[in-house]
Amino acid sequence: MQKGNVKALLPIGVFLVLYLGLGVLFEYGMGISMGFYNIPIVVIFLIALMVACFQNRSLSFDRKLEIMGTGVGEKTIVTMILIFMAAGVFVGTVGRDSAESVAYFMLTIIPPEFSVAVLFVVSCFVSLSMGTSVGTITLITPIAIAVSNASGFSLPLCVGSVMGGAMFGDNLSFISDTTIAACQGQGVPMRDKFRENFRIAMPAALVTLVVILVLSLSQPPAGAVTSDYDLIQLVPYLIVLIGGIVGVNVFVVLLLGIVSGSVIMVATGATAPTDLLANMGSGAAGMFETTMVAVLVSAICALIRENGGFAALLNGIKGMFKSKKGGQLGMGLLVLCMDVATANNTVAIVMANPIAKDMAQTYGISSSKTASLLDTFSCISQGVIPYGAQMLVALAACAELGVGVSAFQVIPFLFYPFFLLISSLVFIFFIPERR
Repeated sequence: MQKGNVKALLPIGVFLVLYLGLGVLFEYGMGISMGFYNIPIVVIFLIALMVACFQNRSLSFDRKLEIMGTGVGEKTIVTMILIFMAAGVFVGTVGRDSAESVAYFMLTIIPPEFSVAVLFVVSCFVSLSMGTSVGTITLITPIAIAVSNASGFSLPLCVGSVMGGAMFGDNLSFISDTTIAACQGQGVPMRDKFRENFRIAMPAALVTLVVILVLSLSQPPAGAVTSDYDLIQLVPYLIVLIGGIVGVNVFVVLLLGIVSGSVIMVATGATAPTDLLANMGSGAAGMFETTMVAVLVSAICALIRENGGFAALLNGIKGMFKSKKGGQLGMGLLVLCMDVATANNTVAIVMANPIAKDMAQTYGISSSKTASLLDTFSCISQGVIPYGAQMLVALAACAELGVGVSAFQVIPFLFYPFFLLISSLVFIFFIPERR
């Protein structure tokens, strides 16, 4: 067993204390809206990196720069960054109007008593296609409010259904930040991770849908919701979704999505030709913070590993969890705790990746299973914490439309994250891993 150095984990502790402490102060002490997201996370990581650089004085600063450069220059990190950029360009190209088209199309053709179930299913599809839970919630929550007003269904139930569906897609989407981070960090093809993840997520989604239907059918709706829609804008999303599932290279899939999206958006008049490149640039720029986090975390983790921090953490986990099943649970709890502390599931996965990779080798856990556990457990916590971006965006959307609802009113209706936790534990402890 490699000798560890607990002090080498200090940079992670500094980051968590600063980020969590300032987040609580801003959000609850000073009453700043979206307080956690007013903190410059890149600056906090730079402080943590500085702390790492001051450790282990037996190494020269030039040697530390070499170690950081090696960590940042790993193939998985470079690939992750390029995929982040390509995914940003794709989202910037196709826009988000098609999400509303999907929702209104299904609400038009399906009886109103199933409208809350439609919200859940549409949110699943939109998030799966767009790769962003926050974007999905931003788009679909106003429709959820319209459904609640027209049908008489509980607003917390409608909002909770949207949030649950958004987390389903966030967990499984091929262009989601979390999927990209988990797959590249573990060096596993997205298709393999999707198959592993789908077996866990789909039962949770089906049970959630049944619960929503039971609650909905117990109350007759007062009315239906209708609006205009344009389904041709769905084509780029379908190309990306189907291409990813069948195993086409992720860069090829995104390129096809960008090209088809450009043609459709210009041909339909949804985007002016002169605005197309600007939209692509805006989409790529939207990935800047995520990209910088990946770079800084890889540099910090390289120094922590060199100084023996990961060995110490792994030894501690091995002392608590002896079996392979226990190792999987420990891996899930590791990323869950990091997400609770950072309120950002992508950051939590990037931070947990190198530790989880060592754990996978120690416990004999496959790379696809590891990537699936990291993504799943981070989405479980991110989907329910009251200070997460998903909850805050949903509540803000309600407030903008003059409707008051609190996080603690919505949390009891977040069925999907809770069922996803149950499904994850069942697959860890009772269902053998596929070979």
